[in-house]
Amino acid sequence: MSSPLLEIENLRVEFDTRDGVARVIDDLDISLDAGETLGIVGESGCGKSMTALSVMGLVPVPPGRIASGTIRLDGEDLLTAPDRRMRDVRGNEISMIFQEPMTSLNPVFSIGDQIAETVILHENKNKSEGWERAVAMLDAVGIPEAARRARDYPHQLSGGMRQRVMIAMALACQPRVLIADEPTTALDVTVQAQIFDLLVELREKTGAAIILITHDMGVIAEMTERVVVMYAGRKVEDAPVNEILANPKHPYTKGLIACVPHLSAEPPKERPPLLEIPGVVPSLTKLGQGCPFAPRCSQAIEKCRQEMPERHVAGPQHNVACWVVEMEGGAA
Repeated sequence: MSSPLLEIENLRVEFDTRDGVARVIDDLDISLDAGETLGIVGESGCGKSMTALSVMGLVPVPPGRIASGTIRLDGEDLLTAPDRRMRDVRGNEISMIFQEPMTSLNPVFSIGDQIAETVILHENKNKSEGWERAVAMLDAVGIPEAARRARDYPHQLSGGMRQRVMIAMALACQPRVLIADEPTTALDVTVQAQIFDLLVELREKTGAAIILITHDMGVIAEMTERVVVMYAGRKVEDAPVNEILANPKHPYTKGLIACVPHLSAEPPKERPPLLEIPGVVPSLTKLGQGCPFAPRCSQAIEKCRQEMPERHVAGPQHNVACWVVEMEGGAA
């Protein structure tokens, strides 16, 4: 069996805050195979985006720091790589699509220049070759009249077109890993569907492995092959997408799935109420010794409040960190 393309082991990321040290990522293990689409799902503040920034080497220091762990790309530990090597990795071998393109694109440069800069930097192309690649990438992501629009500035484009520009920029150097962090935030549902269709099409053409970060279980069901569920900086469950949707084990995963609205032909008054997970995500500076989800969990037992749950094998390729699941033999 071949080694994973990207492998995160025992990752711990901490931030110094006024209230103390916040452990935003705690003992995280994730692997990604070549050509695979992996989903990372969880509520805001669970550590999804910080996981992506850690892979990209973009954790702000200070106040943040990677306290321990390894992140290996094809066997190379990126956490010990010099800055010069990481500048070569970013945008070339690993690319990222950020949540809000308007804050990621430079407002004083044309979109063509910004895409061309990536190609010129990483592939030693001249300005003419970089511009030609930029126009080709804009055309590939479905922007009409690409040669003309390449001269536009970010403020001249709609939100959906700006997101397409970000995808074009991320894929310009044909990276092996593409991280998409909430790539359809603030876009209407029609444009969201177009962006996801585009990602699928480009994945098939380029063969890039994709990490899709989202809070939407519907997107996870549609787009991914395997899912990692995170809560309060920790991985609580991971499994193939069909398995986790049909047979979720962790109470938090069940709650996320139950929160997804379903279309129904029944009159509104006769439909079952939309469920929610009670409570809020705990402060990462005030986590106790037990399971972080215990205060919100209707199945929690005393052991959940006293001890951090260990990873338990709940089935083939299915792991869960929950004392209740382990005590019941994976049938929670």
